[in-house]
Parts: sequence; C-alpha cells; structure tokens
Amino acid sequence: MSKQLFLSVSFLLLISVLGFSQTKTDSISLLPQTQLNAAQRLLSGNYGSAVTVGAYGEMLYNQPEGDNGELDIQRLVLLFGYRFNEKTQFVTEVEFEHVEEVFVEQAFVNYAVGSNVSLRGGLMLVPMGIVNEFHEPTTFNGTERPAMDNVIIPTTWREIGIGVTGRFNDISLGYQAYVFNGFKSTEANGEGGVSGILKGSNGLRSGRQKAIRSTIDSPTLSAKLDYYGIPGLRLGLSGYFGKTQAEDDVEELEGANIGISMIGIDARYAYQRFTARGQFVNASLSDTDLYNNLTGRDLGSTLRGFYVEGAYNLLPLTQKQKLFAFARYEKFNTHADTAGDLIANEAFDRTDLTTGLTYHIAPGVVVKGDYQFRTNASDTDTKDRLNFGIGVWF
Repeated sequence: MSKQLFLSVSFLLLISVLGFSQTKTDSISLLPQTQLNAAQRLLSGNYGSAVTVGAYGEMLYNQPEGDNGELDIQRLVLLFGYRFNEKTQFVTEVEFEHVEEVFVEQAFVNYAVGSNVSLRGGLMLVPMGIVNEFHEPTTFNGTERPAMDNVIIPTTWREIGIGVTGRFNDISLGYQAYVFNGFKSTEANGEGGVSGILKGSNGLRSGRQKAIRSTIDSPTLSAKLDYYGIPGLRLGLSGYFGKTQAEDDVEELEGANIGISMIGIDARYAYQRFTARGQFVNASLSDTDLYNNLTGRDLGSTLRGFYVEGAYNLLPLTQKQKLFAFARYEKFNTHADTAGDLIANEAFDRTDLTTGLTYHIAPGVVVKGDYQFRTNASDTDTKDRLNFGIGVWF
C-alpha cells in the first residue's frame, strides 16, 4: 500500500470513529443563483456535527474515431469538513485520479469575520470562469469538461494563498479576492541550461504547482465578482494578475519569468426547462519572446477562448428526474497571438462542437452521453469522439 493511500485510509478510519454528518442531498441545486460547489456545501452542511463528509466521482468511456476506446475511473474525490466553532471551519478534498494518483485538491481554513466577510487561507481554487469552481459531475453538461477549461483555464487550478470572500445579499453581489503563489515557468535542467515548463499547446497548464513544494518569488492577485440580482441569472467577472515563479538558480536570467494578465466573464441562466451558459477568457502574457528564446519553447503571447451552450429538459417539470438535451460550441486558441519570431501554430486554434444528453436520475447521480466534432485551423491531428459517463456527488 502506498504511503498516500495509507494516510487516506487512516484518515477515513479516524473519521468513522469520531462520527460524522453528511451534506444534505437537497442542497444539490441546478439553479445558477443558489448552486453550491463541493466546498460551499461542506461549509454550510455541518448539521449539528463537527465532521461532515461527502464525495464526487466520474467513470468515463471515450471512443475516438478510428481508435480503441478508453475506460477510466477519471477521478474520485473525498470531501471532509470540520467545524471548530461557529466561526472557524476547515475544508479539504483528497482526489484519486485514474485510480493510481493521489492529490490534495483543496485544504483551507475559513474564518467567518461577519455575516458578509470570511477570511480564508490554504490550498484553494482560483476563481476563474465557471468549471474551475463548479466541476462536480452533476453541475455541467457533457461527459468531459469544456476543453477551454483545460488549456485556457487550467482546471483544476488551485494554489496556496490567503484572501477574503463573502456576499452582500442586499445588492445581490458575491466577491472573492486572494493572493496566491503563481505558475512555475522554468527550472535548471542539471546540464547547465534552463528547461521551460510552459508551452504552446496547453499554455499555462503545465506550470500549476498544486501545493507540491511550491516555489514563490512574487505573489499573484486573483479576484472575482458574482452578480445574482436577476431571477435565474448569474454573472461573473474574474481577474488574475502577476508573474510566474522560477527557481532561485535561474530566476535572474532574462526570460525566466513571464507576466500574466487574465480576464474572464461568464454567465449562467435557467428558466423553467431551459438552461444556458457561456464564458469568455483572455490571457495576455508578457515577455514570451524572451522566455521562448531562453527555453526553446513555443509559448504564445495571448491565450483566448469562449463557449456558448444551451440545454432543454425533455421531461415535465413535475418529474424529479431531468433529461437535458444540450449543445455546446467552443472555440479556443493558445496561439491567438505570438511575440518575436514565433509563428502561430494553426493546430492550436481549435473548435469543438459537443451535443448529447444529460440524465439526472436522482439528485447527485447523472448519466451522460455525447458526441464531439473536433477540428482545428490546420485540420490535422483531430478525431471526433463519442463519450459516455456516470457521475455521482453526495
């Protein structure tokens, strides 16, 4: 048994000895204005018990056109919350990916200063877009998360930091503001040279430090506003600003770090049996020409993407079950702009059209099936894909 698995099993046994409560099933809502993610449900779900537990997971089947299919327990996330007193709580998520990898996805302390203000510190999700914060399988259509929430917003994007969060219900406004450590950009390669971690195909994704012995030189700022004053509608405005981090022995080299300025807007809407959502994200990266010259990488200077999605529940509103037929169009480009001598790679200008069914057979249990038409501007290295999945959340 691996050390990580041993620790996880030991923690579960400890929880069972202490006794626990479970988050309420009826707190799983599809309505944008009242929807909670896993951490929010833990924070609000300690019903008379110090310890609250939950979990979510996804089992997927992907069948690319012309290739063998793949079956995968893509993720199983164990959720734990502990209430020290009426103001202080701890939340953590332990994630098992593909049955063999173990990560801590969140681990933070929340201190309620007042009814509208809470202080947080620890490993937390960066509030950018929709899916990075709301990625439990019953919260989105499609077997796979939107592709731009993989290469533009590097979901699941979490880092260590401190900050403040809260909401003002009288003006229907929620807010978050954090100081985080940033992406790692470069490291010494052991041969007297420098290796670049960031690259053109997936932008900033490879630079996520995930709290694994994270290096930090200059903190980054992340903030988001959510407006929910119009019935059925939720609007978000996100920002992330700062520089990447490099190890001590290379950080003084010209091009070791880049600057990041990322802006995102998102919207979710629900009316009777119809739902819609969409988002747009633009990330401007500075000094990428120097970075590419130093590392030999092909990082673009602008990452940009958007998607729009509509869905309709085919079952009457009187039924507890829901069967959504949906379509999502997304376009994203990690070489929307390039600097210096780097020529934009048309293969990084991608378009996905996903259409399918999402069947909520019970609150917290979903069965999904969809087909993805995938192309890029160079019309190479793309395969359409059929997907099926089962998701749970409790």
